[in-house]
Amino acid sequence: MFEYFIKGGFLMYPIAVCSFFGLAIIINKFLEYRKLYQILEQPLEEIIKNKPDIIKPIIKAIYDGLSEKEISIIGTKQVRLMERGLSWLALISTIAPLLGLTGTVTGMIKAFMVISQNNSVNPSMLAGGIWEALITTAFGLLVAIPIHVGHHYLEKQLDEIVFLLKEISLSIFTKRNKEK
Repeated sequence: MFEYFIKGGFLMYPIAVCSFFGLAIIINKFLEYRKLYQILEQPLEEIIKNKPDIIKPIIKAIYDGLSEKEISIIGTKQVRLMERGLSWLALISTIAPLLGLTGTVTGMIKAFMVISQNNSVNPSMLAGGIWEALITTAFGLLVAIPIHVGHHYLEKQLDEIVFLLKEISLSIFTKRNKEK
């Protein structure tokens, strides 16, 4: 595998960096979302009593008597905190195949340079450029596809968490108004 990496040329390094950071973000967000989901699945009384960090500002706003619009802004801020990192996944899943395509172009340039510099060309002389072209394309796609799938999965998980957050906020708001 390392032999292929080397044959892919210098663009393999940024593709590898994309792979590393993409995987790190996916693992981090997966664990974060799983924990948040478990917290938000608790009974309402437990959530109000424990005031988990993700919903604490919303609970405080409700009990401080802020308007629905103000509570909505606070909720949006909490959602944005949970979204951090997802835009990087989208960027990585876009950049990785573009880096692979760039490797295709540079590899083909090398192959054509060999053709232009030699009167008689045999296939082995072109192989280096063609190797680079094909390997960087393949690796770029092999990085982008799972990162894109992970991004999509995490967005769906976040949608579920946001729905739970809204549902809980509404329940707390209703409960607070009945207590008045």
